[in-house]
Amino acid sequence: MTTHHASTPIGHTPGHTHGETYGPSHDGSVLVDIGGDIGALIILTPPDLNGTEIELSPVDNGEIRTHVAVRERHGPEATLHAAVFPSLTAGTYTVWDRASRPLARVTVTGGQVAQFTWPTGHPVPCPA
Repeated sequence: MTTHHASTPIGHTPGHTHGETYGPSHDGSVLVDIGGDIGALIILTPPDLNGTEIELSPVDNGEIRTHVAVRERHGPEATLHAAVFPSLTAGTYTVWDRASRPLARVTVTGGQVAQFTWPTGHPVPCPA
């Protein structure tokens, strides 16, 4: 597992996908609620994760997890795929892969948006 210190301003089943599929988001359509001890996290992913959920937990308690769906994000310069956690208490979090294994640790700083890039070539097992 790799630890990432991201300070760049800017229960469900693991690998769970919902029956509903969200369409792509467009430039300016994501709202984050940050300030004080609250930050946000953007996880950039490969396109094959579109529609799946990424789970996140406080590093000291893997049982308390939150998740968001990966969506296609259209911006002014490029189209990316990302999961956006819009409001997280400052601290260190574990990012879980789709097989419910710890993938990485990320640090969220209050008043900032942290960014993590899903490792290229990381196995993405199909959900059961």
